[in-house]
Amino acid sequence: MIRDRLLVLANPDGLRAIDAALDQSGDRFTLERVNRCSDALRCLAAAQGGPFSAVVVDLYLPDSHGLPTLEALLRQAHHLPILVVTARGDEPVARQAVQFGAQDYLLLDHLDGYSLPKALDSMLGRAARLANLLGSAASARVTLDSIGDAVVSTDASGNVTYLNPVAERMTGWSGPEALGKRLQEVVRIIDAHSREPVRDPLALAMRLDHTVGLGPDCLLVRRDGRESAIEDTAAPIHDSHGTVTGAVIVFHDVGAARAMSARMFRLAQHDPLTELPNRLLLNDRICQAIAAARRRDRSLAVLFIDIDRFKCVNDTLGHATGDAVLQSIARRLVASVRDSDTVSRLGGDEFVVLLSEVACGEDAAFSADKLLAATAAAHRVDDQDLFVTASAGIAVYPADGMDAETLVRNADLAMLRAKPHRRGLPPFAMAAATASHVASKDLRVKPAPEGNQFPELPPASV
Repeated sequence: MIRDRLLVLANPDGLRAIDAALDQSGDRFTLERVNRCSDALRCLAAAQGGPFSAVVVDLYLPDSHGLPTLEALLRQAHHLPILVVTARGDEPVARQAVQFGAQDYLLLDHLDGYSLPKALDSMLGRAARLANLLGSAASARVTLDSIGDAVVSTDASGNVTYLNPVAERMTGWSGPEALGKRLQEVVRIIDAHSREPVRDPLALAMRLDHTVGLGPDCLLVRRDGRESAIEDTAAPIHDSHGTVTGAVIVFHDVGAARAMSARMFRLAQHDPLTELPNRLLLNDRICQAIAAARRRDRSLAVLFIDIDRFKCVNDTLGHATGDAVLQSIARRLVASVRDSDTVSRLGGDEFVVLLSEVACGEDAAFSADKLLAATAAAHRVDDQDLFVTASAGIAVYPADGMDAETLVRNADLAMLRAKPHRRGLPPFAMAAATASHVASKDLRVKPAPEGNQFPELPPASV
């Protein structure tokens, strides 16, 4: 098995993250690790263009910071593809790095055994395809006409000299029509967010005299106005004397892949039944809210809501009906809080609501009343009104906890201490219901109000 040798350039924490992410790839890659830019340049100089297949780099190192790190690597080894790994706070610089010659970037906190090997394989594949394109002219034409990626070349003035069949389909221009036109007229590429034209990658490749790539989230605008998400690589074309005579761009449609990636990312952070944030995303939201509350010297509240005896609903009416009731409850909870708040489903019949800012515990109790009243109102399922009741516990930052785990745990404990007051109530009924709850931030239990008892209904009346 042929193994690609990677030069990995990062701080110790980054090196450990990369090692862990590549651990599942088996013998696919051989790594040489350094944590200083100067050491990397010595390694590249000693390699003389042979052993290394690619470079994986964190741009912020003890002896080099930001884009100068990339520029130094490109000067030493402009033929090697470069993958930038970066902390979330440094993402804008990573985006610039892609514009100036890096192939792609990944966030350090998103590295895993799937995303990093996939990004490397994609990058190395593009580099291999590009190397083939720069071979002999006779074989290149046959290859370009049959290759699965779109290929467009220009002369030194930026005028189109060639489109392969895939490029014709993706741009809407035939080869004869496009010949001699400015690249920007034939290959219109815009930023998906700003809708502004992106920097011409071919002009940049010729000016820098090395391979460059598009930034993320770029769209190709077809001649008829249709748009497609693309990834590309652009490289200068040299004559036999090494003079730059033009450039070639290779790109392909990544719309389906990006849509699938976005869907998988959403599924990883949301409950599939209700589409509410799951425990992972809730924890992140609480941590962010705590940081904001600490800066502003404010309070926030976490409400743990549990549907009373919901198992009986599933056992009596079936799981499909139970799921429909849970979806209805989720919609009610979301509609009852502010846009800045978060409603999460932990699983089963448990919901957690983050109130991102409250003045005091009484505000949280008022919100709990509102949420439980919304839950108790009739849920229309299969032409019948179903009623459920719920119990809730409240934890307020900072009095009841200084971190997300403690706040959720204390809210859960408060809810559990409220539960005994609801024994004797049916889980659903064909009549109105009033919910009881714990509304004290110090976890003391308030007795349930009198007069909330429902008569038990015979099965026929359900």
